[in-house]
Amino acid sequence: MQLRCGRYRVDLVTPVVMGVLNVTPDSFADGGRHTTRAAALAQAERMAEEGAAIIDVGGESTRPGARPVAADEELRRVLPVVEDLVARLAVPVSVDTRHAAVMSAALGAGASMINDIAALREPGALAAVAASDAAVCLMHMRGEPHGMQDAPVYADVAAEVLGFLRARVAACRAAGIDAGRLVVDPGFGFGKTLAHNLELLRRLPELAADGVPVLAGLSRKSMVGQLTGRGVGERLPGSLALAVLAVLGGARIVRAHDVGPTVDAVKVAAAFAGERNGTA
Repeated sequence: MQLRCGRYRVDLVTPVVMGVLNVTPDSFADGGRHTTRAAALAQAERMAEEGAAIIDVGGESTRPGARPVAADEELRRVLPVVEDLVARLAVPVSVDTRHAAVMSAALGAGASMINDIAALREPGALAAVAASDAAVCLMHMRGEPHGMQDAPVYADVAAEVLGFLRARVAACRAAGIDAGRLVVDPGFGFGKTLAHNLELLRRLPELAADGVPVLAGLSRKSMVGQLTGRGVGERLPGSLALAVLAVLGGARIVRAHDVGPTVDAVKVAAAFAGERNGTA
């Protein structure tokens, strides 16, 4: 199992970690820490040394309640960092964006993957990725960030998320995006209550069984706080527990702020899963 990311091939036989690099002033977990080019590069280098297989750069906060950022401002934040990382690192650079103009510019600057919370539904987004050889992660989100947590309701959250992602994968394939470039993300915390998130985690094997690699983004999220009572800066143990559960549920990519500890947790979970399945 390989993910084709431009000139890179990411081996997903064993699950890997995607490192989160926010270059925003207002991200919920680390806003403002990496807004200069020097700080962003240093953090990316640190994550690569700790074992990140992909670095995911984000220039727009999509935390609950967040307001949209203009594409030109997002580009101002993201593009110089992408250029530095492409020149300095030997790992794929992903850009976390839902805007076609940002996608096109980032791909032109050498980004190897697009991580889109809107699953390429924005005008021009599908065409921008289809015209490249980059990978793309398609995420499920109910509503928009500014209001997505306002009493979300599902009849069957896992079935609805799976149906949505299947439709987006079909749209990508119809647009000429090869299956080897696709990843799906159930969107933990994006228009879901704690009960919805836990149900999705329990039923992650259903999504994984569909054949498209699954990315799980659980690091430091509010569900960890709800379960543990911990603030954002104290959520590492809970985040590691969720990372392990995601890998046991079939996730092939775990998106994390704390790369080193998460790499270790993923290795242990993958080894256990291999022994349980008789493959280790």
